[in-house]
Amino acid sequence: MAGIYIHIPFCKSRCKYCDFFSTTHIEKQAQYVEALLTEMQDRLPISNTHFPISTIYIGGGTPSTLQVEHLQTILRAIRQKAKGEKQEITLEANPGDITPEKARAWRELGINRLSIGVQSFDDELLQLIGRRHNAEQARQAVTIAQEAGFDNISIDLMYALPSQTMQQWQSDVAQALQLGVQHISSYGLIYEEGTVLTTLLDHGVVEAVDEEVEMQMYDYLVEQLTANGFIHYEVSNFALPDCESKHNSSYWNNTPYIGLGAGAHSYDGEQRQWNISDLDTYIQQANAHQLQPETERLTEEQRHMERIMLGLRTQQGISQEWVHMDAAQPYIQQGLLTEKAGRLIATTKGFHILNRIIEDLL
Repeated sequence: MAGIYIHIPFCKSRCKYCDFFSTTHIEKQAQYVEALLTEMQDRLPISNTHFPISTIYIGGGTPSTLQVEHLQTILRAIRQKAKGEKQEITLEANPGDITPEKARAWRELGINRLSIGVQSFDDELLQLIGRRHNAEQARQAVTIAQEAGFDNISIDLMYALPSQTMQQWQSDVAQALQLGVQHISSYGLIYEEGTVLTTLLDHGVVEAVDEEVEMQMYDYLVEQLTANGFIHYEVSNFALPDCESKHNSSYWNNTPYIGLGAGAHSYDGEQRQWNISDLDTYIQQANAHQLQPETERLTEEQRHMERIMLGLRTQQGISQEWVHMDAAQPYIQQGLLTEKAGRLIATTKGFHILNRIIEDLL
């Protein structure tokens, strides 16, 4: 299984925690789509000889800001150039962009999975982190998507937001469960260098949640979602049975994928490459058929390290043959790793110190 990732870098406004490549120059969307089509023309026939395409993920940025006609053009071009049954086509969407008309149009285009960036159901926290929707819009967005026929909906939730209390987090988790979605991705806030939130933290304007409280929030999330039938299939991802993200699972399973668009990454099993994270330069290079991606060829040792790092994030874990079991035994005895059918699997407690475990196993 392999997938295509399409990066749509446009946002109407920039969230205060975000360090992904994005731009607010919405007026350049048509130019960008033309450049994307040229990149597809140059790359997809070649790449497609290596593996069929089974998933498409349109991420960003905020892909839901694109006009329906632009999405139609992109998807039509992919279907013409990339063989393979498209089992899953995901669109990332901001709650404020989801209308009944748009949701129905997306379904008609063949998009069968929505990933909605809710982040929180607390209006004060949403405003603090710079989201442009409120809690009621988030709830309405999910309802609209369901009424349009989407039966594979994921929502994003964030915890350890500035000064967030355990009570606020418990309310967020409860409201997420009430929505009847099939998938929840949840991430603890990271104060990335160069973001507005990090600047506010450095100047004492906001206060970070205590590390112990952050761990309690994560444990509560796991407890509540698994008690309600969700499978904890990756450290930050939960799904009802058969609703795991096929596309994102390919990343964790070390499966090749193609990335299209400014700043997008690709991986062929041996080499990574990524396009320039600059809108105007990407458009110029793509239109001139002269994209100049940076590349990194991985050594066997690097590939081995990545198999361990990615595998331990999932419920499948890793083969015991990949590591020295002497290094794993202390973590097994502490209940941080478990053994099952010749594999090592991290427990919820183990996820708290996963980086340390990985370092020792390597």
